[in-house]
Amino acid sequence: MKANEMLEMRVVFGDALVELGRVNERVVVLDADVGSSTQSIRFKKHFPERFYQVGVAEQNMMGIAAGLAASGFIPFASAFAAFAARKACDQVSISIAYPRLNVKINGGYGGVSTGKAGATHQAFEDLAIMRAIPNMTVIAPADAVETKQAVFAAAEHAGPVYLRTVRCAVPAVFEEGHEFRIGRSYTLREGKDITLISTGMMTAKVLKACGILKDEGISARVIHMPTLKPIDEAAIIRASCETGKIITVENHGVIGGLGSAAAEVLTAHAPCHLRRLGVQDSFGESGDDEAFFSKYGMNVENIVKCAEDFLSISPSERKQRD
Repeated sequence: MKANEMLEMRVVFGDALVELGRVNERVVVLDADVGSSTQSIRFKKHFPERFYQVGVAEQNMMGIAAGLAASGFIPFASAFAAFAARKACDQVSISIAYPRLNVKINGGYGGVSTGKAGATHQAFEDLAIMRAIPNMTVIAPADAVETKQAVFAAAEHAGPVYLRTVRCAVPAVFEEGHEFRIGRSYTLREGKDITLISTGMMTAKVLKACGILKDEGISARVIHMPTLKPIDEAAIIRASCETGKIITVENHGVIGGLGSAAAEVLTAHAPCHLRRLGVQDSFGESGDDEAFFSKYGMNVENIVKCAEDFLSISPSERKQRD
């Protein structure tokens, strides 16, 4: 892929399932009647005998996935993130995570970038719910390249995995040579004044913000954190010790997601000043994606302003820089 090339993460997810299915006959896909949206339907076209349509029954789907995993298969259970996490939480916890079964859950349509699908379809708490479940690995890739690699990494990982994807097209952050590994973060820009830690599709916005801050003479470190659990504690601790100020940016509620995970690491090992950008304890709304990023203070301009405020750059100084 070329830098900043736009591609829908859900399309990459569907194609990755097909490619994975060709090399691993144990891979099966379960769908909760949203395959044309999450694009798991692509797997059905190539492997109809390994595709299971369970209908709008996410709880039942997780139970079936658990049974298939116990029988030696590698099931990918795909649904909207809001329903995979909220409706099926008990089945995911007790039937899948408790016995450490080899089930991979795709939570499609995550975050505020699902506004056009309706308020009830927005998932602001799915990462928090999945992080809280023992034995669960939680991944939020940044772009197409990382999504494809995360699908393969999830299949190779022994145990339950929650993979979060989004509906909209996202710009390419990584080139084909990128090597995604579960549990590892990626320092995309070095900096000494402040650290911006992001996950999922927000990393592209953070990189743009970093460029603006650089033009203003601010040296911002950018850390992409695709795995929220287990989280790369060493990278967060190093950022705390070397920059002393951290902003987390996530397409999710600030309660229980990336910001909370970073706070848990900092309070235990290396306290520093922390600010968290994301949805502030709110339910979803219907509307335009980019309008929501602006409303909730999650656009590029607000990331820049948050960094400036954090570094105590006054409005007059900001005006002079403009």
